[in-house]
This record gives sequence, structure tokens and C-alpha cells, in this order.
Amino acid sequence: MNTKILFASITAILSICGTVSCTSQTPSTESVSAQAFIPNAPDYNDTTMWITANGDSSNTGADVFYIVSTWEEDWKTADGLTSHYADVWDSTHRAHMGIEINGVAAYMTPGNRFYAPFYRHTTIEAWMMPSEDSLNHRLELAMDDVRKAFDTFNAQRDKSRPLIIIGFSQGARAVVELLKHIDDETYSQLAAAYVLGYKVTKADMEESNHIRPAKDETGTGVTICYNTVKDVKYVKSILSASDICINPVNWKTDSTPATLHDTITVAVSPEHHVLVVSGYSGSEYKPYKDFINVGDIHSCEPWLYSEQLAKNIHARASAWRKKNP
Repeated sequence: MNTKILFASITAILSICGTVSCTSQTPSTESVSAQAFIPNAPDYNDTTMWITANGDSSNTGADVFYIVSTWEEDWKTADGLTSHYADVWDSTHRAHMGIEINGVAAYMTPGNRFYAPFYRHTTIEAWMMPSEDSLNHRLELAMDDVRKAFDTFNAQRDKSRPLIIIGFSQGARAVVELLKHIDDETYSQLAAAYVLGYKVTKADMEESNHIRPAKDETGTGVTICYNTVKDVKYVKSILSASDICINPVNWKTDSTPATLHDTITVAVSPEHHVLVVSGYSGSEYKPYKDFINVGDIHSCEPWLYSEQLAKNIHARASAWRKKNP
């Protein structure tokens, strides 16, 4: 796969479609006030609520459960009500999410089975509120959708196959919540969880023994977490103030640098638990509302390291199969 072409095409689409306001034409029975509108809940038994792909003809790969990031701004219904959530029944909202989902599916599906639900993710404005408690309140609906989607998927999957859970940004927050949600039996099927562009804190790890930081390239049942910045001064508490980090290029947790695409140097800051890059401007990811891509390179997380992620999914799934013959 030509990853430069993939990055360029995704970026071009993101600049046009990412986080764009849309107007739903379908009123909801779940509106809570004259000023707020909550879209109807997804039905995860309806195939409309999923993007899936099967690239595992040999039945030797993993089941990859992917959770998409934030794609909508606050928007208004035809009746003038404001909503703080994506509407999964709106074809335009699904199309926005599908841009990212299909982009990652292009490199995660080969050799695997890929599943990604649409969900009522909260809008970008929620992430810009002054209080993280307010954000957490907004996220409750979105996280509940993801838990229900995962439970529907998990009830139907072949439990003899390794499980990969992966998400980006708001989707990465959902990965953390899913690790707290799953039972021990499901955790035993986990090859790895990937938290891309969001934080894993000591409090998260104290809350769940299913969150075990990855230490190397092939450990199983582990959580991979990273955030990319140009300098540690650009760490954002709401997203990247993590207590764990691993370098997806050399799979080290110390400051040993790694070279990516011949010209980019990637190294972990052990003090700040982020990836610091040099030789890469990230200029294709434009600053958004002075919130993301300003010193941090938040939007790059699923794309810059796509080749490494694809190989690592296979490596950890293979390691899981060796432990569970």
C-alpha cells in the first residue's frame, strides 16, 4: 500500500468533511428540551449501523473492533433544535464517520475480520468545554452506545479467535471504557487494545486490571497508548496527559529514538509519556479551532504509523494464538 497516497487522500477529505455541521431531517422522540436534541439510539442488530469487512480467508487472523473518532460539530435539526451528538440514522453523519473507518479498514482488514459501529459520538464542542467533568457527562451517551455495540458484536463472534480493540481520539476513550467494561473471560481473548490519540491514566489502571501497559512488540492482553507532539509543551491535559506510552515504530517505552519513513525521528518522552517527533511538520493536518494540531499532531495518529500498526496487529494476534492453540 502507498501510505503517502493514503495519508494525502484522507487528509484532503478530512479538510472538507471532518467535523462538519449537518442538519438532520428526522426528528427524534428522545429530545430532552426545546434547546437540546438527542438522536435516536442505534440498533446494533441492524447492518446499517456497521461497516464490516472480512480479509481473513485463511481463518488465522484476528477480530478487529474499531471505534471511530469525532466527526460532528454541534448541529441543528430542521426544527431548529441543537444537538451535541452525531445522528447514526443520518446518512451524511454516517458518511463522515465512514471516511475514517474505511481509511483504517484499508490497512487493518487484510488477514483479519474488521468491525466498526456507528455511534452517537459527542461533538467537538464537548471537548472544548472548560470542565473535564462536563465532557465526561457528555460522553456517557456515546460510551453507552459503544458498550452496546461491543456486546452485540462479542455475543456473535467466534471466541476461539484473538480479539483486537482499537480506537482513535474519542474512539480511543471508548477503548479505555471497554477495557473496564469487559469481563475476565472476554479479556482472556484480548490480543491487544490500542488507544490512539488519547490518554491512559493511573486512575484508569487502578480501576481495571484489564489495562496492562504494553512493554514490547508482541505481548498479549496489553494496552498500546501513544500521542504525538512536536514538543512536550504541547501536551493537552484533556487528550494526551497519559501515564503510559509506547513507541509504535520500535516498540520501546524508553527514549530510544526510531526512524520512520527514512526522515522522521520518533522518541518517547518517559517523563511526559508522549511521542516527540522531529523531521515531520504534520502540515497536512491543519489547526482546528486552536484546539488540535497546534503543536500536537493529533490527527496523524491512525495514519502516520499505519504500516507499524498493521504489522503489530498481526504480531500480537499470532502471539495470542501460540498461547491459545
